[in-house]
This record gives sequence, C-alpha cells and structure tokens, in this order.
Amino acid sequence: MSASGTNRTVKFRRATAIMLWLGLILAACTPSGPAGAEPRYRELKRVLLLHSFGREFRPWSEYARSIKAELERQSPWPLDIQEHTLLTSRFNNPGPEAPFVEYLSSLYQGAPPDIVVSIGAPAARFVQQYRAKLFPDTPTVVTVVEQRLVNPVDLTDRDVVVAVRNDFVAAFNNILQLLPDTRTVAVVIGASPLEKFWIEEVKRELKPLEGRIDLVWYSDLSFDDILKRASVLPQHTVLFWGLMSVDAAGIVHEGDIALQSLHAVANVPIFSYQEPFFGGSTVGGPMHSVSETTSKTVDAVTKILGGEKPVDITYAPIGFARPKYDWRELRRWDISEGNLPPGSAILFREPTLWERYRWQVLLLASVILVQSGLIGGLLHERRRRQCAEVESRQRLAELAHVNRYAAAGELTASIAHELNQPLGSILTNTETAELMLKGASPNLEEIGEILADIRRDDQRASEVIRRLRSVLRKTPFEVRDIELNATVRDAIGLVVALANGRRIALTFMPVLLDLHVKGDPVQLQQVILNLVINAMDAISDAEMVKREVSVSTVRAGAHAEIRVADTGPGIAASDLAKVFDPFFTTKPQGIGIGLAIARTIIEAHDGTISAANRSSGGALFTIRLPIMRR
Repeated sequence: MSASGTNRTVKFRRATAIMLWLGLILAACTPSGPAGAEPRYRELKRVLLLHSFGREFRPWSEYARSIKAELERQSPWPLDIQEHTLLTSRFNNPGPEAPFVEYLSSLYQGAPPDIVVSIGAPAARFVQQYRAKLFPDTPTVVTVVEQRLVNPVDLTDRDVVVAVRNDFVAAFNNILQLLPDTRTVAVVIGASPLEKFWIEEVKRELKPLEGRIDLVWYSDLSFDDILKRASVLPQHTVLFWGLMSVDAAGIVHEGDIALQSLHAVANVPIFSYQEPFFGGSTVGGPMHSVSETTSKTVDAVTKILGGEKPVDITYAPIGFARPKYDWRELRRWDISEGNLPPGSAILFREPTLWERYRWQVLLLASVILVQSGLIGGLLHERRRRQCAEVESRQRLAELAHVNRYAAAGELTASIAHELNQPLGSILTNTETAELMLKGASPNLEEIGEILADIRRDDQRASEVIRRLRSVLRKTPFEVRDIELNATVRDAIGLVVALANGRRIALTFMPVLLDLHVKGDPVQLQQVILNLVINAMDAISDAEMVKREVSVSTVRAGAHAEIRVADTGPGIAASDLAKVFDPFFTTKPQGIGIGLAIARTIIEAHDGTISAANRSSGGALFTIRLPIMRR
C-alpha cells in the first residue's frame, strides 16, 4: 500500500473514534426513557372550595384561609382554587337552593373539579344532598364540621371527613376553674336553624352542671338588645360566645365584628371554644386548633389528588387543643394565673421594661453615667468660668476706671472752662445784687431776676460736677433701663469745651424718638467719650480745612445705633482690622487700650462696634445695641 493510502486509513480511523465518543456522550446526556423522565408539564388540579356562610365569616373563614395557603405551599401540582358560598345558611327562613344548584351545574358541566372541599356543616350537607346532580364522580373532603352534623348514611366511598368534636362540658368547666364564683353563664347565639340545633345540644350536654350554674340564652334577642344586656350584667356572670350568624331580628352579622362590639360594652369576661375568636376579645381556654384541622385537611386533599382512594383515608374527630389564654384579658378581669390548668399557654404577655429593652436600658444607663460625669465636669468648669468672668469684669471695671481717669486728664481744661463760666457768672451776679441792695430804693424785681440767674448757673455747675463724678466714680457693672439719647447727650456735654478749645465743631443729631436699651450708662458714656476724643485727636494731628466731629443716633430695626464720624484722615486700610486689638495704637503717646476696652464694654451689652472709612473722608465708628422690648 502506498504512503498516501496509509494516511487516508489513519484519518478514517480517527474520525470513526471521534464519532463513537460523541455518540457515547449524547447517550449519557439523553434520558433513558419515559419511566425515568420528569414530565415536561405538570397537570393543573382544580379545587372547588365551598363555604357555608361566606368567605369572611368567622370562624370558618380562618380555617379556609389557612387551608388555601397550606395547599398552595404543599401541592406538587399547579392549583386552580375556585370558591363559592352557600348563603342560605345565614337566614332564619332560608329560601330554595335550586337556583344555586343550577348555577353550579351549568358552571361545571363537562369540566367538573378534581376535588370538592366543603367548609362547615351547611356546605357538607349541601354537597351530600346534591352530589348526584353536581359531582357524582368527584371526591369530596368534608372538613371543619362537628361530627354530630355529619350523616354517615349520606357518605360514599369518595368522601373523606375531617371532623371536630365540641366538648362543652370541658369548656364550661374551664370557666368554673378560672372563676369559681361564677353563678350565671349568658350564651350569645343566633337564631338560624343550625344555631337552634346547638342550643339543644349544649343544654343536653350540660345537664351534669345543673344546679351549679344557670344558663341564660340570648337566641331570642336582637343583637342590639344583647349589647344592652351585656353592659349591665350582675356579678359572678360570664358571657359565652357561641355563634352569631343571624340574630332574632333577622340581621346577618359578618365576621367577628359582632364579637368586637360585644367586647367593647361587656362588663364581664367573654369565653369561647373557637380559636379564630381568640386574641383580642375572649379570655381563652380549651379550643379547636386551626392548624391541626388544616394539616389533616391538606393531607387528605394531597393524597386524593395523588391517586389515593378516599375510602382508605380516615381521621379521628379532632378534640380541643391545649388550653391557651390571653394575658391581657386575664389582667383585665383579675383572673389569677394560679387558677389556670397545668400546661396552659399564656399568649400576648407584655414583657417588662427590662425584658423588652434590656440592652437599651444598659446602654442608656451607661450613657447616663457618662453624661453625669460630663455634666459634673461641665458644672465645675462652669463655676470656674463664672469666677473667671467675675474676676474679668472686676479687672475690666478697674481698667475702665483707669481709662476714665486718663480721659478726665485730657478733659481738665474743658471741665475747668465748664465750671468757670457758671462760677464767674454767679460771682458777677452776686456783686451786682449787693450793690443794688446798698442803694436807697433797690429794684426788687431786678434782684429777683439776678437770683434766678444765680440759681440757673449753680444748677449748671452742679450738672457739670455730676457728669464728671458719674464718669469718674468706681462702680461695678450695673445694667438698667437707660434712654440712649440722654446718655449720649450727657457724654457730649463733657467734651464741648474741649472741642471749642481745639476749634472743632462738635454736633449731636439724636433720632426723634426714645431709644431704650439695657446697659450701664457710665460704661456707655466712657465708650462715647473715648470715640469722640479719638476723633478730635485725629483732626488735631492733621491740618484739616474742615474740622468737624458729628455724633448721631438712629434706629435700625431692632437695634439702636450710635455713629461717631469725623473729617480726619481716616484709618489706614491695613489697620482697620486691628484698631480694636489690645495695645494697638497709631498715637505717639497712646498705649492702645481705649478701643479694646470700648469693644469689651459693648460686647458685654450684647452689642457690636465697628470701624470704617467714610467715602467723603474721615473715620466712622458705629455702635449697635439691642433695643428693649416694651
């Protein structure tokens, strides 16, 4: 064989081997056959849920809701749950059921449900009575029905019964165990045929308790009358909630609204044997368990839909579950927990503050301890700061007093001039009066005018001395109501002569209304004197054509302003931010504490002081103080 033929043979063998491997891999990935394969689509199961009284009528509505939820959770098939309600059971004189039978017959003709689940005794009776016409071959689960209401004769091999057993003796013995002094039990029950059946059954069962308690039946009353009686029941009476589908007046009652209304007005505790009514209205005790009934019902439905024969599925009637009680109702009616049966469960117990918020309480306690330490430290620091503030105010007062003495030195000539004028006038007027009195017939009218002048000049001199003493006296910081215009006017009066001596025009323009502020008049006058003297010094140090210092007061909203302006050279731009700093000065003999003291005084009055240059030339100092609310 040639080389080319040999190569073709090798390639063929390799291709064959690859094809074999691919075939094995595909065979391994392919299902072996129908027996081991999972169905591509699951078959839909149709479930008919037939209610006795209504979808929202307790207690059956709670069972139905629980059964639906558990079916949808456990079912391996997709479910189409259809619900219908047999309303004829809710009337004292029910009408014909034929129209409802025809409706269901037409609805499910040719496509019957896979299973029928009846909730309650009326629905069970309906299914048994009309099975042949409606669902002759459909399996049925009769659930949430008392065993005495199931007619065994009507059952077929396609029926499964999940029944309950009412033990009224146990329910009433529970009442007597919790409240041994009970003498009367008022039974709240309606007037429908089903409720009348249970009245007779309860009477028969409770014959052993005759003489121990008296039974009062409310079946012949309207619910409004029941509420009235329940609000004025005598001592040692309790209410027993049976069933209220329709009262003696023919009024239908939905859900547990009637029970809630009864609970709102009742002056005695309420008991019941139905778990759906527990939790907010009844005290509790031995009751039917919704979960146990649901579990058996769902188990039966699942088995039947899975192919198991209904005749092979049986359950014993379900009795009362372990007693349980509402802690809130026990407290409300002062029922001792020592009276409860052994093994009872107490629900809705409100935990203590420590149980509910243990970690929060521990954290809060830690925070409180830390805060207490911080508060203690802050109080100590506050006291130290207060002491420091008192000392600082004393130092400020002393420094301000020294500053006032320094200002008084500059005002010596002005003060002397202010005093010399009235004193000289007094001397002249006195000499004139003496000469007139030596005459033969003195003019008493002129002498009276001279005396008036002497009195005026004396008051003027006294005012100068008063102003000087008020400025120079050493007093602690004293806050009181002051009229700002008068305070400014007094301060300016001390420097008028100084301004005249320096040939400076000093003007005061007060606002035409009273400006009342809280402050120390001596301290504020010192600030004004300091600013005015500084302004006159600025003008005196420079050769100015226009030599003026103007002081004015204005009202700016909730503040009063004092403005001191001059026509001097102004303040250098680089010095504007530093003029109030301690020991900053532009005067050759200045020590730089006047404006610093001024700022401290104004800030102590909750005000502000600022400096700026006027556009027309010169400096402008503005003091802002809060106006008193009157």
